Amino acid sequence: MQNISDMLLDLTIPSMDSTDKPAEQDPRVYFAAERTFLAWIRTGLGLMGIGFAVSRFGLFLRQLTAAESHLTPRATGLSLWSGVALVALGVIVNLSAVLRHVQLIHQLSAGTWQPGKVNRDAIVLGLILAAVGIGMAFYLILVR
Repeated sequence: MQNISDMLLDLTIPSMDSTDKPAEQDPRVYFAAERTFLAWIRTGLGLMGIGFAVSRFGLFLRQLTAAESHLTPRATGLSLWSGVALVALGVIVNLSAVLRHVQLIHQLSAGTWQPGKVNRDAIVLGLILAAVGIGMAFYLILVR
């Protein structure tokens, strides 16, 4: 006969044994893949938003300079092109996220997914953003 505390324990703690189902049938795996996909989408949207702000900030500075000095502002175009580049990078990230998510779902459904593979898209994005950050830091230091 079971103790009452053992019976209550059996009622309150569901079995979380992950060996009950293979990975391709476990819904938690698909939910994790969807969370990762949505994180990539947020990253792409953030890049596009920052790119838009960067490109419009240069326009704002030119208008402010023209209003204060009554001179024709000198346009470098750097903020416009860096903003456009960030927007384009955001679009590439979103398209890459869609493609990678579709591939992952097909791999999970077929049972061909292999754990431990390095996500090249994340590494490339990190390196590109680091290079952009270094370039912006040098620009801010050199241009006063």
